[in-house]
Amino acid sequence: MLAMKLNLTHFAGFNHVISLQIKETKITRLCHEKTALTVNGQFPGPTIYARKDDVVVVNVYNQGNKNITIHWHGVDQPRNPWSDGPEYITQCPIQPGANYTYTIIFTEEEGTLWWHAHSDFDRATVHGAIVIHPKRGSTYPYPKPHKEIPIILGEWWNVDVEQLVKEVQRTGGDVNISNANTINGQPGDLFPCSKDGTFRVAVEHGKTYLLRVINAGLTNEMFFGVAGHNLTVVGTDASYLKPFTVESIMIAPGQTMDVLLEADRATDGSCNSRYYMAARTFATNTNIDFDNTTATAILEYVDAPPSAGPPEFPNLPAITDIAAATAYTAQLRSLASVEHPVDVPTHVDEHMLVTIAVNVLPCGSGNETACTGPGNNRLAASLNNVSFGNPSIDILDAYYYSIRGVYEPDFPNRPPFVFNFTDPNLPQTFWPTKRATEVKVLEYGTVVEVVFQDTAILGAESHPMHLHGFSFYVVGTGFGNFDENKDPETYNLVDPPYQNTVAVPKAGWVAIRFRAANPGVWFMHCHFDRHLLWGMDTVFIVKDGKTPDAQVMRPPPNRPRC
Repeated sequence: MLAMKLNLTHFAGFNHVISLQIKETKITRLCHEKTALTVNGQFPGPTIYARKDDVVVVNVYNQGNKNITIHWHGVDQPRNPWSDGPEYITQCPIQPGANYTYTIIFTEEEGTLWWHAHSDFDRATVHGAIVIHPKRGSTYPYPKPHKEIPIILGEWWNVDVEQLVKEVQRTGGDVNISNANTINGQPGDLFPCSKDGTFRVAVEHGKTYLLRVINAGLTNEMFFGVAGHNLTVVGTDASYLKPFTVESIMIAPGQTMDVLLEADRATDGSCNSRYYMAARTFATNTNIDFDNTTATAILEYVDAPPSAGPPEFPNLPAITDIAAATAYTAQLRSLASVEHPVDVPTHVDEHMLVTIAVNVLPCGSGNETACTGPGNNRLAASLNNVSFGNPSIDILDAYYYSIRGVYEPDFPNRPPFVFNFTDPNLPQTFWPTKRATEVKVLEYGTVVEVVFQDTAILGAESHPMHLHGFSFYVVGTGFGNFDENKDPETYNLVDPPYQNTVAVPKAGWVAIRFRAANPGVWFMHCHFDRHLLWGMDTVFIVKDGKTPDAQVMRPPPNRPRC
């Protein structure tokens, strides 16, 4: 009956129904107690388990004190933008005391994804892992691990994150940095009042463990490693990779990495029995404040004599080591096997060059010195010099019901003017942007290539760009200004990684390709939450195709109202 009501009869997987209760909970970290939003009283929230092709129905009850939405990060949601989650894009928020039912449709995803709040800065504490196992009768393309362990990298603020947002909106300045990076919600025993809560992993010699690493942080790319152990990377963003072995990984906000750890250290007392897992910020713009703390967890051999000394510490790259981050991401290549093939589009219908920038807008208070951004302006951000403004009702409803005046269908394919985008000495005349709600409309089936180009306006830096509704092939990347005549010759069209979030390098570019065969309204944005707040985002509207299975599903009942 449920499948018929939601028009899901052609999805063959098993249906699960679960409940998530959002409520205020007292949490103590760094000797400081505060009240924060959590899910089912947990921080991080519960892990959602499914198999490939399953459908999971999630009843979300907002028992908190503010509006909220939930996004299922990396799930394509075919024909079902109604359950994607970003506030004022595909839905109005769930108000306190109300509830909403999301339907998560898993199709091609297999591996690790995650869910999180998609409203204000709520995802600082409202998030959790999604584990998608192979469908019944199939298995991993690598030996089955002894145990699977979600490792969620995040950040902790002693203050209420809602106050962070209000302060930024009031002053127009930057967001105060977090007080600590975290692993599974804990900063680790290098911090005061944190020893007892430090996350611990018990292992046995000779067994292999699958670490499902998620960067749920709001502001930091991260290096992650485990002392004394190499990591074999086998997947990213719920897609398998050609395995490769490294000492540490670099993971951007929004991304997931599946890594195998072999517990191969001696247990006869000749080696330490405890080893730190550690996560450290990778900072590409040191001209702005950043959290330079190191979060730790402890991996401990339970079949070895206890060590008297402290755990060994991993050799992580330096905070500013761009070369290490670049070398790591260059090794990401799709598995491209018979069981897990790739389908890289070789013909492109629509080319887009999208510049990424931090900008300014007038303070707007009538007092030209009231804002604390550069030049007493208000900090903003843009794509192709358009700073996205959230409408008063969600874009999906406006599109589906043909409500006029909510958005303009004219997001540009190219920036309004061309200059040396990566020049570190750009004049202040490049600072301003414009605020608008502009979207890009695509015909069903269009093959799109987007080249993200970082700019040095108010400082070059890396940007984790995330696309809802699609995974995409990362066909090329480089430093400097993209050259449309030469750089496509360097593309990898054989086995590029298949991701939903890609780190655009500082003062560089990334090229992605996807086929717009998922009708609906789909958000695209930077996964640094301050940049999202400032307007570094836009929307793709993919029109319906000609057949019923190429058209948006009908909206579910009881959708939240603005």
